[in-house]
Amino acid sequence: MSRMQAPVILLKEGTDSSQGVPQIISNINACQAIADAVRTTLGPRGMDKLMVDDQGRCVISNDGATILKTLDIVHPAAKTLVDIAKSQDAEVGDGTTSVTLIAGELLKEMKPFIEDGVHPQIIIRAVRKAASLAVEKIKNIAVPIKKGNPKEMKELLLKCASTALSSKLVAASKDFFAAMVVDAVMMLDDLLPLNMIGIKKVTGGALEDSVLVAGVAFKKTFSYAGFEMQPKTYTKPKIAMLNIELELKAERENAEVRVDNVEEYQSIVDAEWKILYDKLDKIHHSGAKVVLSKLPIGDVATQYFADRDMFCAGRVPEEDLRRTMKACGGSIQTTSQSLTPDVLGTCETFEEVQLGGERFNMFKGCPQAKTCTIILRGGAEQFMEETERSLHDAIMIVRRAIKNDSVVAGGGAVETELSYHLREHSHTIAGKEQLLISAYAKALEVIPRQLCDNAGFDATNILNKLRQRHAQGGRWFGVNILKEDISDNLEDCVWEPAVVKINALTAASEATCLILSVDETIKNPRSGQGDQPGAGRGRGRPM
Repeated sequence: MSRMQAPVILLKEGTDSSQGVPQIISNINACQAIADAVRTTLGPRGMDKLMVDDQGRCVISNDGATILKTLDIVHPAAKTLVDIAKSQDAEVGDGTTSVTLIAGELLKEMKPFIEDGVHPQIIIRAVRKAASLAVEKIKNIAVPIKKGNPKEMKELLLKCASTALSSKLVAASKDFFAAMVVDAVMMLDDLLPLNMIGIKKVTGGALEDSVLVAGVAFKKTFSYAGFEMQPKTYTKPKIAMLNIELELKAERENAEVRVDNVEEYQSIVDAEWKILYDKLDKIHHSGAKVVLSKLPIGDVATQYFADRDMFCAGRVPEEDLRRTMKACGGSIQTTSQSLTPDVLGTCETFEEVQLGGERFNMFKGCPQAKTCTIILRGGAEQFMEETERSLHDAIMIVRRAIKNDSVVAGGGAVETELSYHLREHSHTIAGKEQLLISAYAKALEVIPRQLCDNAGFDATNILNKLRQRHAQGGRWFGVNILKEDISDNLEDCVWEPAVVKINALTAASEATCLILSVDETIKNPRSGQGDQPGAGRGRGRPM
């Protein structure tokens, strides 16, 4: 009788658990759906996606990570692909679409093996081995750059930046933007901190009206009466950066003051004015000509400064204030007591300029300028946001290229070479690994194939040509979008930092191993809902 015991129920009722091979297959299918979502955005001829969220905001983007972040993905296994795209974006900045595609393709190639009953651990071992072989190969064939020659270095950076921009919306003016991005990154100090490049968007004007300001620029904040009288340009001004409110407090803090007669009330008001004027006098005597504050500067103060030929701006965003401090020296003060010369910043020229419908405060010729601001112009809001994302990718690429000075050819060249290398290597191994490594090799061809598909070329034909050239030793041959053929992409200056490819391969392989190693998903019913009356099948309905 002991065999007939009741089943042991461990999990709460309503828990959904599926396991075994069908579970792995379903996870693979979900990941392929994700890869299909970004598939068509790859490369110079890639299309863009328009995502509309539940509030009706729309985002138009070509950036793999942005698209995946915006999509609300529920499937647990598919989220790993979103994560690798995010990590690629954070680490290298570009190649987010490629990393998702490679992972999706790897899973697709491994699917038949799973269906045939090969154990996932064997596949995982082979994928890890293939990935390390591929990374090793990239390191061997990457072309190092001579850093000694600044002119060569700059040209390399320009090529990398324009390769990164060629697949974006702004591809038409990529030379203009590539030069701007390289100049911007060159202005930073050795650590190349990203937050020292400010990107401000002003609607109106053409894309080519965008400018790079060597220094800090930010929007004119809300201003009070008296502002019109302030001068708008200064040379070598002293700049005071404050975190104090310079305005009269209305008696609104629910403070109760009992007074017997009008004189006493007057003395309270006078005291308040005196406090304000004391602060203003101190600022004036410090010799500062430009006063920036994170908190509001009221109309009395604005007028006071205007009378003394000083410029002030209140409610300056914190990041802008911090960048001003970095560029102009000085430090942000929280009291007006100790405004000594060493806490004031300075710059060559300060001016307020009208850009489109906005007034901009610009600080140029900063003594410690390790910061710059790109002011983007353009028609539609979404268009400018996408431009900002594209520039972010290009800036990251330039930073990577400065830090790691080896490049490989883009346009599917490096993937085809790795594919050829792994395929050759697989012939030297016995056992199941031979099939698995050659499947990995086949999966890498998704990049050149997708580049052809997106441009409307005959992918099979071009891939056959590519395989032939790589087998004959044409190491850097990749797809040439302009000629609908293959060409030596190293000579054609389609360059990418090697670290982009290394990161993409390791992340994609990791994700593949992760998804293949999961054989059961246990989904808990949403806690809290089942317990409330009225949720689920309650409300007195028969069960």
